[in-house]
Amino acid sequence: MLDGGDRTLNQASQAAQERVLDGIDEDVRQRAARIRLAAFDVDGTLTDGCLRFGADGHEFKVFHAHDGLGLKRLQAHGIEVAFISARISHALALRADELGIAHVYQGQDDKRACLTQLLQALKLDPANAAFTGDDLPDLPALRSAGLAIATANAQPALDAWVHWRTTRAGGQGAVREVCDLILAAQDKFAADLERWL
Repeated sequence: MLDGGDRTLNQASQAAQERVLDGIDEDVRQRAARIRLAAFDVDGTLTDGCLRFGADGHEFKVFHAHDGLGLKRLQAHGIEVAFISARISHALALRADELGIAHVYQGQDDKRACLTQLLQALKLDPANAAFTGDDLPDLPALRSAGLAIATANAQPALDAWVHWRTTRAGGQGAVREVCDLILAAQDKFAADLERWL
């Protein structure tokens, strides 16, 4: 039996989960509840979209720590994570390795084909996939995913094909919002939060 402090902890965790889902359309909640694979574009989604090069030609990318923890939490709850990028970046490979993400696809001009092949390999239906992007090259993958998400900084043209738009921009916590949404819709957010307390 839980004592008063534990009941309060549980109530606070449930309230936090409800806040994540506050204002989220029921259709989006149901779609998020089915997700088994969360795939993400990189530039403009995991990053702010700026391309930074040093004088020696090496590229630099800036990733948000909050996004990284969100991605780890998804994986801890059995949800596969994938990065699908049209560009090739050593920095992305390093970040993926740091987060333990095995599904990293770079140099992918056809993100929809890449997503489809990954779903087949994982024996998942498109309804089990979320894809998050920010620009026109992401549209084919967004249109094939069960949950299509645009970042707050995404091009307005994506709005006709996405189910939800984050409140935060790419590289500024948008990916964390996606992770929290999926965990909350699957009733895993509260329990995950409690393990940190």
